[in-house]
Amino acid sequence: YFVLLLLIFLLEILAGILAYIYYQQLSEELKTNLRETMIVKYRTPNQESITKAVDKLQQEFRCCGSNSSQDWRESQWVKSGDSGGRQVPDSCCKTMSIGCGVSLHPSNIYKVEGGCITKLEQFILNHLKIIGAVGIGIACVQIVGMLFTCCLYRSLKADTPY
Repeated sequence: YFVLLLLIFLLEILAGILAYIYYQQLSEELKTNLRETMIVKYRTPNQESITKAVDKLQQEFRCCGSNSSQDWRESQWVKSGDSGGRQVPDSCCKTMSIGCGVSLHPSNIYKVEGGCITKLEQFILNHLKIIGAVGIGIACVQIVGMLFTCCLYRSLKADTPY
């Protein structure tokens, strides 16, 4: 039983180390893919789920664009003229209404330093801290379990005459 708990404990430590190491790589991938998604796939045919996800992201995190609201200038949706004169999606607006993305005035749209990517990274980091704290709590319980297993083993060994 002790060996099994020790093996699980070591695997948890390994998973934690790998998560820490690959977090930076995940961050870079996230930046690249979010920007590309917003510029290329927003409001394109057969990409309704991506459009909804981007709109929800911008409304939930109160941000606009991947790095800034200026990202939308490069968007296929804006360049093609399908935006109806909007410079940013309506989901960038502080008070969302149809056509509110026409004006880029700071009182109208979210002007967040670093855009949505900064808000999303902060959200992930905050939740990683919670997951890490829970992991440390579980590790402590496992260590106590290993100690009790050793005590039980010694007690049983002492009681058994040879």
